[in-house]
Amino acid sequence: MPVLLVALLAALVAPGSGWGGERPVIAIIIDDLGNQRGVGRRVIQLPGPVACAFMPHTPYAAELAERAHRAGKEVMLHLPMQPNDMRRVAGVGEISLDNQRADLRRILAADLATVPHVVGINNHMGSLITRHPGHMAWLMEELARRGNLFFVDSYTSADSVALAAALDHGVPAVRRHVFLDADRDPAEVARQFARLQRRARQQGFAVGIGHPYPVTVEFLRAELPRLSAAGFELVGIGEILQRLKRGELHQTLPPARVAGGSDDALRTL
Repeated sequence: MPVLLVALLAALVAPGSGWGGERPVIAIIIDDLGNQRGVGRRVIQLPGPVACAFMPHTPYAAELAERAHRAGKEVMLHLPMQPNDMRRVAGVGEISLDNQRADLRRILAADLATVPHVVGINNHMGSLITRHPGHMAWLMEELARRGNLFFVDSYTSADSVALAAALDHGVPAVRRHVFLDADRDPAEVARQFARLQRRARQQGFAVGIGHPYPVTVEFLRAELPRLSAAGFELVGIGEILQRLKRGELHQTLPPARVAGGSDDALRTL
C-alpha cells in the first residue's frame, strides 16, 4: 500500500480525529437548575463552556442565570413540557396539549421572563407533546418570531418531531445524543461519558445532557479538563450550531420509532 495512503488512513482512525483532520467537538448541558443555590453555583464553576439550563419560576433561577452569564456560560430555559404520564406535571410553566396557541405564547413569554440572558431552550420531560406536530409548530413559530433563540431537543421520545419542526421553521436546532446520568452510579456515568466521546468521533460532534447530581458535577470537574488531551474540543451549543450552519458539521434527523412510554425510555440511546 502506498505510504501516503497508509498515512491518510492512520489519520482518519486516530483517537480523537474527526473528518478532515478536525477534532470532534462535544457540548454538554446541565439541566434542572434553579431550585438549589449551592449546587447551581458548583455547576457554573465547571470548567469550559458548559451550558446551564434553568427551570422557570424556580427560586434561584434569576440569580444563578445572572451568575452563569457573567461566567461566560450559555443560559438556557429548561422548558417544562407535557410527558406521556398524564398524571405528572413537568413543572410550573408547563406547555401541554391542552394549550391553545395563545396559551402557549403566553406561557412561553412568562417562562422566559423568569430567566435572564436566555440564548436557547430545551425541553424538560415532554415525551407526549414533542410527538405532536401542531404544538411543536406553534412553539417553533414563537421561537422564530423572537429571532435569537436556538432549540435543543432533549429527545425524551423516539417519536419526537421537535427537531424537525425547529429546522422547518428556521430555528437553529440540534438534539441530545447521550444522557450522562440516568443511572447515578459513578461507573455508569463514566460509561455514558465514553459513549458521548464515541458518538463525537463517529459524526464529528455530540451533545450530552446531565443533571446537577453530586456524582455528575464531580465527574465532569475531573474529566472536562482532560478532553483536549484526548483529542476533543469542548464547545458551547451555539458553536455547534454555527458549524452546522457553515456546513462544517452535519446532522441527520433520527428515525421515527415506537416510544417507550416514559421520559426515561431513551436515556440510553
